[in-house]
Amino acid sequence: MLTFSPDTYRLLQHENIEQNRQLFQQLQDQFAAEFEAVFPDKLAAKTIVVIPSLTVDQEILTKVKGHFYYEERLLCLLMLLRMPRTHVVFVTSVPVDPVIVDYYLHLLPGITGFHARERLTLLSCFDASAKSLTEKILERPRLIERIKKCIPQNSPAHITCFNTTELERVLAVKLGLPVYACNPDLNFLGTKSGCRKIFKACNGPAPDGFEDVQNRRNIVQRLVDLKRKHPLLKKAVIKMNDGFSGDGNAVFFYDDAVKNKQLEQWINSNLEQQLKVIATELSASTFISKYETMGGIVEEFIEGEIKASPSVQCRINPLGQIDILSTHDQLLGGEDRQVFLGATFPANEEYAKELAVIAFPIAEELKKYGVLGRFGIDFISVKENDCWKHFVVEINLRKGGTTHPYIMLQFLTEGDYDAASGKFYMNDGKQRYYIATDNLQSDSYKGITPYDLMDIAICNGLHYNGASEEGVTFHLIGALSEYGKTGVVCIGNTPDRAKAYFNKVVEVLDKECKQKK
Repeated sequence: MLTFSPDTYRLLQHENIEQNRQLFQQLQDQFAAEFEAVFPDKLAAKTIVVIPSLTVDQEILTKVKGHFYYEERLLCLLMLLRMPRTHVVFVTSVPVDPVIVDYYLHLLPGITGFHARERLTLLSCFDASAKSLTEKILERPRLIERIKKCIPQNSPAHITCFNTTELERVLAVKLGLPVYACNPDLNFLGTKSGCRKIFKACNGPAPDGFEDVQNRRNIVQRLVDLKRKHPLLKKAVIKMNDGFSGDGNAVFFYDDAVKNKQLEQWINSNLEQQLKVIATELSASTFISKYETMGGIVEEFIEGEIKASPSVQCRINPLGQIDILSTHDQLLGGEDRQVFLGATFPANEEYAKELAVIAFPIAEELKKYGVLGRFGIDFISVKENDCWKHFVVEINLRKGGTTHPYIMLQFLTEGDYDAASGKFYMNDGKQRYYIATDNLQSDSYKGITPYDLMDIAICNGLHYNGASEEGVTFHLIGALSEYGKTGVVCIGNTPDRAKAYFNKVVEVLDKECKQKK
């Protein structure tokens, strides 16, 4: 269960939830006809209202450094302005620096900055609190009215957001707009327990484990069950049903666990001591307490000398059509590689096509429930005897860390990912690759303002070149000065070229910061 502020709980108490559910479904039902009539036409008038709210459990979210600036990741959707009759209304917690907005508009292919600005409306709550953006908007009825007034008359419009909860549903009804995302009534499918049930329904190759684990006693029993079933198992993963970027996970180490009758007693006595929580500043006891409010899963930790963490990004559009949008190899860090740091695109050519084959029936199963919009499927892959074995471990019914890099590549090059070949092709048949991260971080980067970063990038050639269709784009720019953290997408015509761009970014930033000391 998500934790909202007391003010928001009071706000929701005044809403007729069942009536909202019915009105929301009516809006969603109308969306299919609108989508079919308007969206294939790049010259058709349309409006996209971007609400980049990370409406996830706030206690977990606050453990993610710079989470407040993650709203900026969806600034990639400003690239929609390349369609000359498209309007974008972008709402944020605090104003986005004009330097950052200018940076994105400068990247638009074939559109002048003036033409794009005429069709862009930026609105802000002027609220830097820890509440989610959607909560802040709902607390400001006048802002909701302003959003409505910013939509051109008779313009087909919809909302796009990071994820959907009851709050996004209430906001959609108040705005009278459909949402290009999953109905929050289906969010259980994206919980860790829901994922495992979906995998079982379509015979997805998931790690051995248990869903619907509710409390500490259940955790202990399931850890015992796993160890008895797999005596050589060294570690298990304990995941809350609703986590973010790996920060709802913990790893249990069996280390000195004894066998048979004493096993349960040993695990019960040593659970907190043997638990390594991924979220920094979250103790084992707090993790268990939080776990008991939302439940979760316990599953085996997949070992392997050669191991990868790929993902597949999918989309189900309002007409029910399934697209395999991309494959990535995730770059993970933290305790036993549980925290998402970045990704390379596309996934390893040795298995990219295999991932799409496994992902498609999972998408078909989700379609049966009425899932809509983008979602990601995460894997753990192990290479044994020159063959890759894949385990499906998670479904994210929302946009994720691989969404904005792929959108940038697709909009900048007007190319597409071909699931049959596992490659990305532009119109001229040339291929593109990238390495992307949200976590390019160093304390020495603190104090670099958006203006400073633009100056550094221009003087050192760290930009995207529209002629060669290669180069660097930055995101999470606002987080740099406070947290020493930013994001990049480094695009090249080969994986080595993409890596070279990334290395150059790190080299330049390190050098610039060293010189300023």
